[in-house]
Amino acid sequence: MSLLDVFLRRVILKGTLTVVDHKGKAQSFGQATPGLPDITIRLNDPGVAGAIVRNPALGAGEGYMDGRYSVDNDDIMGLVELVQANTRWESGRPLERPNLVRKYGGALIGKLDRINQRARSKANVAHHYDLSGRLYELFLDKDRQYSCAYFSDPANGLEQAQEDKKAHIAAKLALEPGQRVLDIGCGWGGMALYLHQKCGVDVLGITLSEEQLKVARERAEAAGVSDHVKFELIDYRDVEGRFDRIVSVGMFEHVGTPHYSEFFRHCHNLLTDEGVMLLHTIGRLNEPGVTDAWTRKYIFPGGYCPSLSEILTASEPNKLMVSDVEVLRLHYALTLRHWYQRVEANKSEIVKLYDERFYRMWKFYLAGSATAFEHGNMVIYQLQYLRNRRALPITRDYMMEAEAALGRGFLDHTEARKRG
Repeated sequence: MSLLDVFLRRVILKGTLTVVDHKGKAQSFGQATPGLPDITIRLNDPGVAGAIVRNPALGAGEGYMDGRYSVDNDDIMGLVELVQANTRWESGRPLERPNLVRKYGGALIGKLDRINQRARSKANVAHHYDLSGRLYELFLDKDRQYSCAYFSDPANGLEQAQEDKKAHIAAKLALEPGQRVLDIGCGWGGMALYLHQKCGVDVLGITLSEEQLKVARERAEAAGVSDHVKFELIDYRDVEGRFDRIVSVGMFEHVGTPHYSEFFRHCHNLLTDEGVMLLHTIGRLNEPGVTDAWTRKYIFPGGYCPSLSEILTASEPNKLMVSDVEVLRLHYALTLRHWYQRVEANKSEIVKLYDERFYRMWKFYLAGSATAFEHGNMVIYQLQYLRNRRALPITRDYMMEAEAALGRGFLDHTEARKRG
């Protein structure tokens, strides 16, 4: 326990963490602080303390998944929040002193892991997105929006916030009926269907997930819009044609840093001369970094959340003009807490789908993600790009007007066409 003691005494200053070792001896760290939880964990074998100290992210994640330690009331969200709150990005306090071997070794591993050639990209996507469709039904909104919602009011429910997210993005695209839109990383088709329904555009949605493709096509067919909203299993590098608009939500995290310039070059070439692109991605507030080992191993192999500098360094040489940048700071934290609550509420069914270990893995993933947006270096970047600086009005008023119109529920284009 000695190394873990030293580690926790340095990290846990606010809020309290009580650690009960495998022999039943308890020790507390920190002090009670309003707004922060008081957490008790129990070490169930003598080796887990060393595993956590040697590699906090991997050791803590695997230890919880494998039951090597447990949290009273199974409050893994509270435990991760306590640690993150004590190492807030704004405070400048690091979680641990950088080890040069680990730092540069991790950076090399991260770069190799993010080389996403076509075959590897598909395999990485399948690892996460080709899980049981029922799993996603249990914690996502009814439209299966698996990306950050937009909370115009933090008290809004998840369903409303996801509808508002689609309106927020649609407004930035400045859509006109009849335009052709490319949705890169279309998920289960919700964004593509929304853009057609609300704005009267034709959409090609592309994905590398066979499960998502199947559902998206079924939804378009059921809605009677498969002639206007099409979905294909294709890599963005293989798309041909020209599009008036490109939208990509929650896909850029899977591109891989070695391919950023290639991604923007393809987007530039796919846009018409008056084209507009909206990129929505998780990003990091600080300099380029490395995806932690636990997330690489269990959740998003090949995934990486870029710094703003990495995005701009790749897009600038490809003659895409950044015309608008918005940073969503806490919206994903709110989204993830909704998902976490739904996962907890559906524990028995998730365990039946998989097992207890998977359930704990999914909770740890959502808890770590939520608190990274609340206290860590994670945010959402929304970047609007143009090929022609005169393609859009010179003020942002058009965005707010379009978003308000979508929010007021104006008659959608699909219903208007049905009425003749």
